[in-house]
Amino acid sequence: MELLDLAAAIVTLTAACAWLNHRFIGLPTTIGVMLIALGVSLALLLAGNTVLPGAADWARAALARLDFSRAVLDGMLAFLLFAGALFVDLDALAERRYVIGALASVGVIISTLVAGTLAWLAFAALGLDVGFAWCLVLGAVLAPSDPVAVLGILKGAGVPASLETKIVGESLFNDGVAVVVFLVLVEAAASGHVDPAGIGRLFLQEALGGALFGLALGWIAHHMLRTLDHYQVEILITLALVMGGYALAHALHLSGPIAMVVAGLLLGNHRRQRALSPGSARHLDHFWELVDELLNAVLFVLIGLELLLLPLGLTELLAGLVLIPVVLGARLAAVGLPVTLLRRFREFSPGVVRILTWGGLRGGISVALALSIPAGPARDIVLPATYCVVVFSLVAQGLTIGRVARALGADERA
Repeated sequence: MELLDLAAAIVTLTAACAWLNHRFIGLPTTIGVMLIALGVSLALLLAGNTVLPGAADWARAALARLDFSRAVLDGMLAFLLFAGALFVDLDALAERRYVIGALASVGVIISTLVAGTLAWLAFAALGLDVGFAWCLVLGAVLAPSDPVAVLGILKGAGVPASLETKIVGESLFNDGVAVVVFLVLVEAAASGHVDPAGIGRLFLQEALGGALFGLALGWIAHHMLRTLDHYQVEILITLALVMGGYALAHALHLSGPIAMVVAGLLLGNHRRQRALSPGSARHLDHFWELVDELLNAVLFVLIGLELLLLPLGLTELLAGLVLIPVVLGARLAAVGLPVTLLRRFREFSPGVVRILTWGGLRGGISVALALSIPAGPARDIVLPATYCVVVFSLVAQGLTIGRVARALGADERA
């Protein structure tokens, strides 16, 4: 199957899943289309060889032509992060900058260490031979709360605005930090060598360099947009910022995700009104809202279909089930410590640690990172276990986060 044919098939299936969900199921689009795609995958696995002989093999062969990891990390993520950041309230984000900064940096490291250590102990108890270094890699894979999942699910969850800002702000920034942690740990696990000075340089180059690069991109685009009033060209400029800027960041070894978030925040909010006429601002908003919705739906259909390619046996399924409470425990530690320290300086609403813990959704980024782990015995355990955690997170946590927040009495102090 040619790549264009595969893209056409995926978009067609996505449209069918979205229609079925909105017509008959009524779940949030991201969760609904993923569950339908999961159902399609399970049907092919369970009945494909009897009802439709060869259907499952054909589907596997077609999906194998698509590099999910590259499609997400080097393609969709740039558009989704920019679109998400474009509509975030910058003033609300700045007001909670210390909480968001702590969760997106220290929280990621705590989550990586705690989840990796607990996973190593749990796997050893199950008789699975996964080295400690690769368990730390697994911790990094599952450390970031996924901005795509968070933005797609929280829109209609009824979470207080203050709490939503924290969860969304953290998710926009922590994936860039987690990717750097992941790259460092994969190199260390593969080589058996750790260079602390090199790790520090890599963090500064990727994270700080990415933020400064994003500021520069946003500033250039803002001044270009101010010089004209032609919405087609203005949309083209933002597309060039995302596509060209992300590619250039990658070439310069800077964090593309952080650059896109910073550029989106800079172009959104007050600057969008200053640079664009009301008509052009509406066109730009509608365009990026549409891009966000379309790519979200496609991404979550791909997550559902990825089940066809996983080595998911009883052992791997058990490892995934054991990993669910491990990840929740690591998330609790990653949220609890920063919030406890910050309580000395600001007030939080009741239950905020438990709500932030439950609201830390895992999604496509974790699956993409797990898929990029080098082939080997560790990957054969880490990948399906990650997939189990992601599906649980999106369905169980995603569908209940609003009710959990209301039950725990979250308010605008959160």
